[in-house]
Amino acid sequence: MEFGFVGVSNLKLFGNGGSKLAADFTCARHGVVYSDVFSVRRSKQNLRRVAMHAYDDSVSSVETETETVTVENTPTSIPEISPIADSKRIYVADTTDLSLMDSVHKRKDAARNEPVTIVVVGASGDLAKKKTFPALFSLFYHDLLPKNFRIVGYARRHMSDDEFRDLILGSLTCRVIDGARCGAKMDEFLPRCSYFQGNYDSRESFEGLSLSFEGFESQFNVANRLYYLAIPPSVFEPACSSISSTARAPNGWTRVVVEKPFGRNLDTYTKLQQSMSKMLREEEIYRIDHYLGKELVQNVMTLRFANAVFEPLWNRHYIESVQIVFKEPFGVEGRAGYFNDIGIVRDIMQNHLLQVLALIGMEVPVSLHGEDIRNEKVKLLRSIKPLTLDDFVLGQYRGKNGSPGYLDDEGVPQSSTTPTFAACAFSINNRRWEGVPFLMKAGKALDARKAEIRIRFKASPGDIFGVPAQMAGNELVLRVQPDEAIYLKIVSKVPGLTSRLEQARLNLFYRTAWEESKDIPDAYERLILDVIQGEKSLFIRDDELEFAWKIFDTALAQMELPNAQKPEPYDYGSRGPVESEHLAYKLGVKWSED
Repeated sequence: MEFGFVGVSNLKLFGNGGSKLAADFTCARHGVVYSDVFSVRRSKQNLRRVAMHAYDDSVSSVETETETVTVENTPTSIPEISPIADSKRIYVADTTDLSLMDSVHKRKDAARNEPVTIVVVGASGDLAKKKTFPALFSLFYHDLLPKNFRIVGYARRHMSDDEFRDLILGSLTCRVIDGARCGAKMDEFLPRCSYFQGNYDSRESFEGLSLSFEGFESQFNVANRLYYLAIPPSVFEPACSSISSTARAPNGWTRVVVEKPFGRNLDTYTKLQQSMSKMLREEEIYRIDHYLGKELVQNVMTLRFANAVFEPLWNRHYIESVQIVFKEPFGVEGRAGYFNDIGIVRDIMQNHLLQVLALIGMEVPVSLHGEDIRNEKVKLLRSIKPLTLDDFVLGQYRGKNGSPGYLDDEGVPQSSTTPTFAACAFSINNRRWEGVPFLMKAGKALDARKAEIRIRFKASPGDIFGVPAQMAGNELVLRVQPDEAIYLKIVSKVPGLTSRLEQARLNLFYRTAWEESKDIPDAYERLILDVIQGEKSLFIRDDELEFAWKIFDTALAQMELPNAQKPEPYDYGSRGPVESEHLAYKLGVKWSED
């Protein structure tokens, strides 16, 4: 039987005495690159089973399950294989890696003795000052950084090391230790921070940066480098090119953290990804979405898959709707230049909230390793019907009671049609979710600060209690912010000599349930720690972004047509355009509020 098996590439021996082999197998028929790890010392027959996997029509996506296979003899030569256009990578978890749920101390110990140089590119910007440096300091005073580390700020502004330390000092705080001890920790941390001035598109600057590390790195056998790109997307490519060509770690890993936005649409993302993939391997790129680092979002999989009570109900037979809501009680407030070009859909929905939706809707992963989790998220995203403008309600806030409207903000053109509010409905075409509306809403200048997930269950059939319609159907609420909480709404009899029914809650408030909740880390702390430790579960893979853009791409293009309908106006401090209520009503549901 012809398997269409072209050959083997990327052959690597590792393990004790070279007892294990890693390789990529390429299939001519499908252009599939299949990766696996196997023992050198067993039957040759199983190599043919790898080829059969590559031949099989069912192996064309990340849905394929893998098996451990063996080969008797190491090939003496590896045939050259020409690159296959549009070849697809099948991602397989390396079961030797520590997984998402391994304790932070276990993962910390694995990386504890490996020195690292952390370079914050764009060190003088707001993101670095408000998020990156405070997160690094918090990891330091919690003793979670490697024993030997150095932090280097890199930006275009001319500064001395002392001026740079003064710049970041104002943003450093301690959550749980007193002032004197906090000050002592700052005194230990700041001498490890230095500054290097350079341009983001200059190879010479990055080469000089790399040379400046030699004094620190020469003390160790292994030297790792982490680059955090807190810079505009317009300079991602030149910065990555310079890092790849002149500033890689000479004898350790190189990891690059990239912040959103990852393009404006599918086309710009595809071009960005094609460019970056020529400079960095996928395993070196960490696309950060800070929502995945939030404590409640991290708990979604545990809630679903570690509690037997939920899985039998987590489907179209029992769930009426899923609602994901993000509200902010303030407007753009100084971010108008950025926001007017991006809008609420790209800023919040296509990334943060879609990632939450994927965790709510995905199937149980094979394991808790990063690739297995991300494989299931991709499967779910592929099942979502692409959105059009008809699936949306768009709004733009106007001034009310002294609060300025969006068009009143400096930097916003009077003709702007950028939405500051959006609501939409997703349709998921799979056996679990067929017919269940997934509603998503995000907006600025609304009536509250809130981010939550609401799982609305269907009303109990054959009701004998005469439960009022407004109380019928239980609801599981996961409040991401503020004040993390999980609670279940139920119908209960009021105590006493009465048969009156009321809606009650079974509450899990983080701040009262656990002592540790007094020190819940910021999302950036968890994510930066995961980068250092090589844990990618909470980062976005290239194919995830591709399918995320495919979901929104058509609708975004329609929103930006010259003759597109303008967003509906809504008052500052309101619940948003009333048309969003009609959107839910057309689907036979209503937005849920406490």
